[in-house]
Amino acid sequence: MEKILIATSNIGKFNEISSILEDLPIKLIALKDIHLIVPEEIEDGKTYQENAYKKANYCAKKCGVMTLADDSGLIVDALKGELGVFTRRWGAGNKASDEEWIKYFLERIKNEQNRTATFVCCVCLVDNKGKVLTTARGETNGLLSNKLEAPIKAGIPLSSVFKAEGTNKVHSNLSIEEKNKISHRGKAMNEIKCYLKQYFVKS
Repeated sequence: MEKILIATSNIGKFNEISSILEDLPIKLIALKDIHLIVPEEIEDGKTYQENAYKKANYCAKKCGVMTLADDSGLIVDALKGELGVFTRRWGAGNKASDEEWIKYFLERIKNEQNRTATFVCCVCLVDNKGKVLTTARGETNGLLSNKLEAPIKAGIPLSSVFKAEGTNKVHSNLSIEEKNKISHRGKAMNEIKCYLKQYFVKS
């Protein structure tokens, strides 16, 4: 059975990605399973795609298995240039707890009238030597609430304040199946899943 390493230490991301890929003939591996830590300086790229590739390439060369990595962020129209590729490092910073980070974020936007925002996710899949097999990008437009509307899920605090266009629930109040149909990560990962289905047929 083919092994694929999901190169994230974020439990929220891992759960969403693995739920999409779980019915494929593959064994999913987490970073903690192989005791691999990705250095923070790896994510110093200027784009989501660059960061996703750098993480995937680093991990594949370290562990010698096919690797998938994503990089994502939130573009807040009222805070142009402030989050984006730096989202988790923005504001309270990546050392802050989910609770501390989202508290800072809500305080920062509380007086903003424009609540529109876009989630972006880029995914990179590489072979066991770090060669790019395919990439995918997903975007979801929506609105930001002015308070938490659901309990925070580990690693994805913004899901408790973001409502995708056409929905009346924040992401965290959706089932994982519902969210994966409309979220930025779900859109990108479903493209990756289609690629993997063809990849295994050819293999």
